[in-house]
Amino acid sequence: MTERRLELRAGAATDVGRARSVNQDALLLRPEQGLWMVADGMGGAQGGEVASAMAVEIVGEAYQERSVDALLAAVEEANRRIHDAAIDQDLRGMGTTAVLLAQVPAPPTPELDDDGEPTGELADPADLPDQLVVLNVGDSRAYLFRDGELVQLTEDHSVVGEMVRDGRLTRQEADVHPHRNVVTRVLGPYAHIEADVWPVDAIRGDRIVLCSDGLSGEVREAQIAAVLRRLEDPTEAAQELVRLANEAGGRDNITVVVVDVIDDGGVTETASEALAARRSHLQSRDLAGFSTALSEDELAEDEPRGAGGAAGSRRARRAERKAQRTSRSRLTWRVVAFVVLLAAVLGGAFATIQWYGTSAYFVGFDGDEVAIYQGRPGGVLWIQPELKDGTGIMRDEVPDRYLADLEAGREHSSMAQAQRYVSNIERDIQEEAREQATTTTTTSTTAPPPTTAAPG
Repeated sequence: MTERRLELRAGAATDVGRARSVNQDALLLRPEQGLWMVADGMGGAQGGEVASAMAVEIVGEAYQERSVDALLAAVEEANRRIHDAAIDQDLRGMGTTAVLLAQVPAPPTPELDDDGEPTGELADPADLPDQLVVLNVGDSRAYLFRDGELVQLTEDHSVVGEMVRDGRLTRQEADVHPHRNVVTRVLGPYAHIEADVWPVDAIRGDRIVLCSDGLSGEVREAQIAAVLRRLEDPTEAAQELVRLANEAGGRDNITVVVVDVIDDGGVTETASEALAARRSHLQSRDLAGFSTALSEDELAEDEPRGAGGAAGSRRARRAERKAQRTSRSRLTWRVVAFVVLLAAVLGGAFATIQWYGTSAYFVGFDGDEVAIYQGRPGGVLWIQPELKDGTGIMRDEVPDRYLADLEAGREHSSMAQAQRYVSNIERDIQEEAREQATTTTTTSTTAPPPTTAAPG
């Protein structure tokens, strides 16, 4: 069986901009690994440049197995090593954003029987095309350009990004907010980091754009889309986007990676064939729902022609009976084809819902205990979340800033990512306990000594 792989083509451009003297951005192009990355460094005289360079180098080295868990582990490794390197006085406080695109095998999909019901077995991975996943930490962005429209895939980990998601700012207000460059999550400052992962079901013609905020902060999305419509070569498109950012002011370093989906492993053809079959079925019917039974010549033969009228009539009747049998045969095959197509569509919908309902994990409460579930908060149609692991953390121990997320159910793309989130909660509980213990000790040791009255 032939393996169905995505065929991708990428181009990139980076520039120091017009206001900076050093380019603290870095990029990674590893098509042989199915990996592309943009990092935007910050902090210290040279810290930002060091942090972004470390991020792309370490991720490129650590990411060996094509999987989401391996990608998360590589980013976590980069975060740890940047954090350790920041002990150096000259590098203290350094950090970097990161946005990555990876080509990974599609997730397991249930095999379906002829009735569209799951068989209990998984489909052969060779029958499934690859999948793209986007990972981000910070405010470097990923966009999807499809059918002439540009959509932001990632969410900015920034002060204004959170305000937009909370409904306190509009996108337009965020673009000019004085704190628009203040990020809330980057690689380096903390020992552990949480990254967001976004799956992309790629089809032929898609374009993925990875960029630092030197592009998104200067060039409107409508302008980005216009460039992607106009320039087919990804390198030329990336260079033009950098030029526009400089033209708009170039107040920051600018880095752009454009990745094109040249071949989607047959996804587009499969969808087109199903659609064509459906259209053909509809167009072959008249208003009464039947195909035309006789051609114009056969209909003409039904008219008497002088002395040969009787023979002509018999020929016409024979032609009519033959046409009716053909019509019944055509109708039967048409119905069968329609039923098969409908079963395939319903089976695909069922499989998609089943995959969507079970492909994520979330951290929430099981009574008063923090627990990890597989599924989506609240369930999806008939698919209910499954309790996978208790953590031993009780509600009254959880720091207040986590409570709202846990009440709603904090979603994660993998069990490993959910466990890291729980580890962050445990770490913060321990830090609060240490701070409380330190405060108590300090209070005890600095209390004034008891006053003793002098003897009279």
